[in-house]
Amino acid sequence: MHATSTVQAANSPVAASAPPTSDSKTFARAFADIKAGFSARELWGHLGWQDIKQRYRRSVIGPFWITISQAVIALGLGLLYSQLFKVPVEVFLPYISTGFIIWGFISGCLSEGMETFIANEGLIKQLPAPLSVYMLRTVWRQTLLLAHNMIVYVAVLIIFFNALSNQYSVSNGACQPGGICHPGLSWTILLAIPGLFLLAINAAWVTLLFGIISTRFRDIPQVVNSLIQLLFYGTPIVWPVDQLLAGGQRSEISWILPIVKANPLYHFMQVVRAPLLGQEFSAENWIVVGAITVVGWALALVAMRNYRARVSYWV
Repeated sequence: MHATSTVQAANSPVAASAPPTSDSKTFARAFADIKAGFSARELWGHLGWQDIKQRYRRSVIGPFWITISQAVIALGLGLLYSQLFKVPVEVFLPYISTGFIIWGFISGCLSEGMETFIANEGLIKQLPAPLSVYMLRTVWRQTLLLAHNMIVYVAVLIIFFNALSNQYSVSNGACQPGGICHPGLSWTILLAIPGLFLLAINAAWVTLLFGIISTRFRDIPQVVNSLIQLLFYGTPIVWPVDQLLAGGQRSEISWILPIVKANPLYHFMQVVRAPLLGQEFSAENWIVVGAITVVGWALALVAMRNYRARVSYWV
């Protein structure tokens, strides 16, 4: 942002409504900051959109490069892994495409969320805006990227609609006990909307909590970034969890399934991917995601209460 626009923002009602940078450790200050941040939607909305435009500046098709790269990766890996896992390509390609789309949002919020306040050092020191504005800027930017990638899902849905509308399981095309049942697309596809909402809500507390911690301890982003690749392979994105169940190609190692379910990212994937693909959704996924949301926001509010006023000094 140019110096002129920065000064204008500082003199705007948004800046004036920002809570004072007092070190009083009260939850009222934390809630006031978050409330003021949501009220400044024009600020963080503009900043997030400018981030996307700046990244693809002077590009002919702009942000749609995101969609193209996502489609190429999903197509290549979908064709390869469908043969390795002996799963029909018309079923597996939508599975891996949707997995990549959701994972892109999750990993983006993790990696960029930790750098939120560090990357906005200049604005934090010059613009008296609520701290939550920078969190919302990051989540909004990742939401815009997710919206571009969802074009891939729409294309896959149109191409493979008939396959996704039919029943499928790991054994012989009928829903069998011990396997994940795919009843087919129905009204349950609408459950993806609250699933995406829960993803965004959790992205917000992750950005706040890890952003504050990473601003104080600069080694944290390096540690988490090194673990993101491990989390990718440990989460059923490029491999179907059906393979670990009765009738699957790898059902003899089904003892790994409890370990997979202990991975919180698996449940976040399922609350969005299962409705989008017409899979049978589990209440367990929603319960785990709901519990993580409550605990995560509690930790984020404690961090905001204790260290919100110190972030400007740490950056």
